[in-house]
Amino acid sequence: MLCSLRVLIKKLMVITLFFALLVSNTSTCDEDNAPIINYKTRFLPEVGKNGMVVGPEKLAAEVGLSILKGGGNAIDAAVATGFALAVTYPRAGNLAGGGFMLIHHEKDKRQTLIDYRETAPLDSRPDMFLDESGKIDRSRTYFSHLAAGVPGTVAGLIMAHARYGSLPLKAVIEPAIKLAEEGFPVSYALNYEINARAKRLAENSEAASLFLTAEKLAPPIGSIFKQSDLANTLIRIAENGAAGFYRGLTAQLITQEMQTAGGIIDSEDLMRYEAVERSPLRQTFKGYEIVSTPPPSSGGIHIIQMLNILEQLDLQKMRLNSAKYIHYLAEAMKHAYADRSKYLGDSDFIQVPVTELISKEYARTVGQQISPHRASPSETILPGVVQSHESPDTTHFTVADSLGNVVTNTYTLNFSFGSHIAVPGTGLLLNNEMADFAARPGVANAYGLIESQANRISPGKRPLSSMSPTIVMQNGSAILATGSPGGSIIITTVLQVILNSLVFDMNIASAAAQPRIHHQWLPDTLRVEPGIGPDTIDLLKQMGHNVTTSRRTLGRTQSIALKNGWLYGATDTRRAGGHVASY
Repeated sequence: MLCSLRVLIKKLMVITLFFALLVSNTSTCDEDNAPIINYKTRFLPEVGKNGMVVGPEKLAAEVGLSILKGGGNAIDAAVATGFALAVTYPRAGNLAGGGFMLIHHEKDKRQTLIDYRETAPLDSRPDMFLDESGKIDRSRTYFSHLAAGVPGTVAGLIMAHARYGSLPLKAVIEPAIKLAEEGFPVSYALNYEINARAKRLAENSEAASLFLTAEKLAPPIGSIFKQSDLANTLIRIAENGAAGFYRGLTAQLITQEMQTAGGIIDSEDLMRYEAVERSPLRQTFKGYEIVSTPPPSSGGIHIIQMLNILEQLDLQKMRLNSAKYIHYLAEAMKHAYADRSKYLGDSDFIQVPVTELISKEYARTVGQQISPHRASPSETILPGVVQSHESPDTTHFTVADSLGNVVTNTYTLNFSFGSHIAVPGTGLLLNNEMADFAARPGVANAYGLIESQANRISPGKRPLSSMSPTIVMQNGSAILATGSPGGSIIITTVLQVILNSLVFDMNIASAAAQPRIHHQWLPDTLRVEPGIGPDTIDLLKQMGHNVTTSRRTLGRTQSIALKNGWLYGATDTRRAGGHVASY
């Protein structure tokens, strides 16, 4: 009896200790009373030596890994993963969307960015989404053929492969073709994702035929999901490169659908589309070099801007996710998003004061405006004065090879399943990226972001984005690569993973697993994930923050850290289906 009692007591002690550690990891205590936690070993990353692909879906990540094992480099694997996700992850993987690919070439210590963001069709107009009363017609903006920008994904992936890949294009696309032709078992995640959008998908007959059963539901878990039209579209790309998409049968089918349903993308738009190779942005942070996306993404500018502001503080002393720490994060975020509302747009069309916004001097000016004890109401924060000389259902993946080359890529249809409109005969879902323009400057977009004339619709212009694939460098080599989906939340998600890694010295799995916060200036709301303790929330409210606990996860990172010849990968556990493929 006594022995049994001792065993029971030991079990209770273990359970008590487990819950104490669980609670302590959420930092429910605050400031000087915050517990000291060994964050480095709280969550463990997957480890690889020769190659790694971290993505939102297992089959596509394994496709990328097979390319690495077959002698391809990180760019080959990234391109293969991008095409495979168009098959296995239709909510965001795509051929008819767009995005940004950031590449680190280890041999010559060089980074470059492939911008394949969509463009506004030539017949687009600034007022195309306004009704007769001048208000934004949300249905037309989000769920019509007019919502589609000219797709950039195929051009971007083909450009990356042509310039920096090593294997034949057919070899890189073949795994995606096989998945589409032969099909694959429907996972819990895919079933859930399709069912979550089944009602809207059912409104378009072609989308319904591609993704839904006769009962207007997702294919059952375990059933084989085949996509013959998409396979044929991929075959045309494998045989003819970008011309297999922007010319020929695929282009004819897209143009025909647009003409039939009131869209404005035509054959000239498709033939004129070009991906652009750009120089990424760079700035230092505590001895590291941050390399990130330039306009038309706002991500790189504002990640760097916020890091510049926060670099002036002793963040480690504040303790992770204490009220003081979250206060400073939120205030830095407010100033960055206020600047975004005024200055950011497509730098091929407007002058964006990039140098000024990412300067240390400007950050010091902003830092002086932040009170250490009180939140600044958003209406009192205006875009800074500088002198000038994206859906929760975007997706991200990261790839590294044995040579130290790294690719971090974010691409999207905008909303989950884009406009929910499919093009007959192609297997393609149309994006609704035109919604990322300022349909009416000064009015919030789908993500609550306020934008200005700088992001007004104009033919050939690329809509402003929050996509933020980012690489951290040390001594000329990549040590961390990350990115996230999440629309306006992308920027703050990437920021916090970088801070967790560099400031709090966490391994990449721990850095991804911590509760996150988000503030985007307007609306004046500080969103926190479950795991931020109630006493911390009370202190934030006393400081004047309007705090709300988010019902949705804030971002979903796919990251790789590189250290001493080893690769450490982590897929964010906030959503089901992510996978680290390595060997």
